[in-house]
Amino acid sequence: MRAVSLRAVLLVSLFVSSCATSGGERFRIRPDRTLLKGREAWLSQPTHTPRQRVNVVLIVADDLGRADTTMYAEGKVATPGLDALADEGVRFGAGYVTASLCSPSRAALLTGRYQNRFGHEVQPHDRYAKNGFEFFFARLFLQTEDWRLLTFKAPDPEDVEKQGIPRSELLLPELLKRAGYATGMFGKWHLGWNADVQPHRRGFDEYVGFSEAYSLYAWPEDQPGVVNQHLPEFSDRFIWQRGRSGISSLVHNGQVIEERRYLTDRFVDDAIAFIDRNQQQPFFLYLPLQNPHTPFQAKQADFDAFPDEKDPIRRTYLALIRSLDTSVARVVKALDERGLSKDTLVIFISDNGGALYTRATSNAPFQGGKFTLFEGGVRVPFSMRWPGHIPAGVRYDEPVSAVDVVATVASAIGLPLPEDRTYDGVDLLPFVRGEKSGSPHEALYWRADYTSAIRKGPLKLIRDGQSNVTALFDVVADPAESKDLAPARPQDVEALLKDLDSWNAQCAAPLWPAVMDYRFVASDGREYWYPL
Repeated sequence: MRAVSLRAVLLVSLFVSSCATSGGERFRIRPDRTLLKGREAWLSQPTHTPRQRVNVVLIVADDLGRADTTMYAEGKVATPGLDALADEGVRFGAGYVTASLCSPSRAALLTGRYQNRFGHEVQPHDRYAKNGFEFFFARLFLQTEDWRLLTFKAPDPEDVEKQGIPRSELLLPELLKRAGYATGMFGKWHLGWNADVQPHRRGFDEYVGFSEAYSLYAWPEDQPGVVNQHLPEFSDRFIWQRGRSGISSLVHNGQVIEERRYLTDRFVDDAIAFIDRNQQQPFFLYLPLQNPHTPFQAKQADFDAFPDEKDPIRRTYLALIRSLDTSVARVVKALDERGLSKDTLVIFISDNGGALYTRATSNAPFQGGKFTLFEGGVRVPFSMRWPGHIPAGVRYDEPVSAVDVVATVASAIGLPLPEDRTYDGVDLLPFVRGEKSGSPHEALYWRADYTSAIRKGPLKLIRDGQSNVTALFDVVADPAESKDLAPARPQDVEALLKDLDSWNAQCAAPLWPAVMDYRFVASDGREYWYPL
């Protein structure tokens, strides 16, 4: 942050607070009426009887990169729980998410549709600059390293409050609830905070968690067994200041609750209790854990497991991964001990790659990370286990995506998907069983406002409208995306751009604007930007 006297900051802050709030720009958040009617009609139909009983457990890590787990050869952190889960089923060597940041990625995961189809393109935000003066004050004093406030687009407060997954979208818990499933969610939601989009109103019978991108793992003042590390990265202080207030509060079906346990342990305890209560009926357990997202708060026992790591920030990060791994192992063990394994499809995935701005991780050999469309940002740990239905020890290397989860689950239980909307996912079961050959997807797509990408076969094209860069890589021969092939292969660039533009034409405009942009400097020195 630029040096500035405390007196000046206080004076400007007082002036900003006294300014009238601007009317803002209109970003009207209105659900697609046709799809909304279709959703309501679908949910009003009689309960659908599944073809077979299959419990579904979907576990999501937060900012876990491929190099953060020994599920893969490049992994640097021992994760025996995650390794065992993948060893007993399939690990995807080219598993992708549809965005390299939390909320849009989760929107696609739970709908089976590219989030761009319904405008959920950047993070929901509960705070924008209230007026031009506040914006320019923030731009002047909060320009920090790779974070930039580049544009002033402040929606009206009414539009801000409505941000979140549109009511016209059908979510996986709603689909499964209609099929007679008990549904429970314990963890990070991050798909909006207004009443219409809260989990207990979008298909979950029981929900314990928080709506923001983060919450405290523990209360620092009364948790002597927790190590607290503050990062030099500028936004970290806002996370600590918010704590568990506002949309970072812990809630149970809409009601704020207090919790003094370590948050990850609380969510796993609730998940196992949910399994116990629902052993006699099919259930869907959604467990989106916060680990290893900031704030960096780790249990002392996990911190002590890495005595050779001298950097306390890196050591705390490793401890958060160890806690994640232990938590996954606890849930899998609970299924095994209750004799539910053969009846349960377990899916594990991270919402995006490791966050380089924490200075605690690397996504090598991939380039980039969270907030980039390079492989390090969108290629993630991804595995499935279903004993007796998915062979053990499968390594599947064709490109697959988080949008495939809904189609795969629906196929596993014999649930037809609504025909009033486009589903982008593919049933992966026949591919991992060897019943189908070839690639499940002709192409995979990404878009976040001015930046977009496409992977088709081994080729991946990234187009950045902020820096006016178009780059082409062969991600099979060059997974580090170190050699730009665009100058030598203009015909491939032209063909991929045409395909990308065709897909873009099917997408909706973003329903709300980003607050800031993140800059990544690639290995060739060129800048790439990402809105959030």
